[in-house]
Amino acid sequence: MRADAMKPIERMAAYGRGEAVDRLPCVPIVANGAARVTGCKISEFRGNGKLMARAQIDAYKLFGYDTIRIFTDLYVQAEAMGAKVFYPEDETAHLEAPAIDDISLIETLKVPDPYKDGNLPHHLEALRIVLDEVGKEVPVSAGVIGPFTNASFLIGTDSLARFTFRKPDIVHRLCRISMEAALNYTRAIIDAGGSPGISEPVASSTLISPNQFAEFCFPYLRKLSDYIHSRGKTVTLHICGLTSNIWELMVDSGADCISIDNVENLFEAKRKVGHRARIMGNVSPSQIMLQGTVKDVRRATLECIKKTHDSPKGYIVASGCSLPTDTPFESIHAMLDTVREVGWPVRPEKLEAMEREDN
Repeated sequence: MRADAMKPIERMAAYGRGEAVDRLPCVPIVANGAARVTGCKISEFRGNGKLMARAQIDAYKLFGYDTIRIFTDLYVQAEAMGAKVFYPEDETAHLEAPAIDDISLIETLKVPDPYKDGNLPHHLEALRIVLDEVGKEVPVSAGVIGPFTNASFLIGTDSLARFTFRKPDIVHRLCRISMEAALNYTRAIIDAGGSPGISEPVASSTLISPNQFAEFCFPYLRKLSDYIHSRGKTVTLHICGLTSNIWELMVDSGADCISIDNVENLFEAKRKVGHRARIMGNVSPSQIMLQGTVKDVRRATLECIKKTHDSPKGYIVASGCSLPTDTPFESIHAMLDTVREVGWPVRPEKLEAMEREDN
């Protein structure tokens, strides 16, 4: 692995100012895969901020990517509000039961205290440890679950989808309390010195229509983004699946950077909203990073760079979503080494030469 000339925090700051950098920013989204670096089981992260921090620091030092993200699963906010979460021994957690099973129980839902409730305090502990140890060299973020997605974990995704048609007032009530939960956690993240990154996967056009996004997701994302901006931070918004028909709305909601799943086309994203927001993505986490060869990773990374390196507001090379836990280390190294070889400025003739070498 070739050494970088700049620290990630220097690179990201210079790139944001439009100054020369040594290479494009690169963020293969390592989440629970960090456990494989440290040699622990994923279930051990639960209630253990120190281990969570150690794994993320070890993974960053091994691969040298440009942002550390404190994140284990989508349910940390909902669990702190009463949702039941199942933790397999060595796989990512999944929802066992929503917080309530009847709308009459909405009044029983409480906005969690991120310093006391559920696993949120342990995530904050991990964030503080990472910031203390490597925060001067690499940006450190923590994952915030968007209001609509969190609402689905409070009542159940199927029920929430039905209520968007039959009981929209219930959806708004769930989104409002979820937004307060997100704001509380966001405030704590920023107070600790980190940056929040918003994940709103249930808002995907794979699951709801653009009109439903505009009604039930947009206003709450806007309020959350406004708060983040008021604290001097930028907003990165990730939505899984199909999103091309809501890219404009994602940017209008306040996103400074939109993270795009591999099912979408980066060139089209650049064409439609690249003049308004930074683009991030979108090498396939499963087909390429998990199942592909090193050559496959290199080709996919080059293809993404070719499409998007000249996006007006900038481009971050990344996986289309969080990497599967057992993504081979060599795949992560291959993405970063390809970006390092491309260098800066990105020259189309060099990209073409590198593509020819791989064929």
